[in-house]
Amino acid sequence: MIDFKNIPEAVWNDKPQPLKWSKKELLGHLIDSASNNIRRLVVGQYEQGVKIVYHQDEWVKYQNYQETDITEVIMLWKLLNYRISQVIENIPEEKLQNTCDTGKGKIEMHSLSFFIDDYLVHLKYHLNQITA
Repeated sequence: MIDFKNIPEAVWNDKPQPLKWSKKELLGHLIDSASNNIRRLVVGQYEQGVKIVYHQDEWVKYQNYQETDITEVIMLWKLLNYRISQVIENIPEEKLQNTCDTGKGKIEMHSLSFFIDDYLVHLKYHLNQITA
């Protein structure tokens, strides 16, 4: 399990540039990613080709993670990642090739299997940024 206890509050809040996300906002982005992927993985099992688009900058902005207590952000991140792991474990093999459309202004189809793999790569990438 990732241990965030060694990251001071000031480091969580530091923005490398005004338009770049802080470590806290990066973790918030992972919360949003988990939320959107849970929706894709659940809805995609019973509705083929459903359009589920995720506008990451808007989600981070309107969730206002920068002003949210880091303890709350960490707790929500942990709970949503536990939830997504449970959803993934329970997807029947025959549903893994079902697709969702994630294209912004175009069609961009991906399988549930793709979303699982992509989520894990994405998660590791941002966790490395946060803990570096």
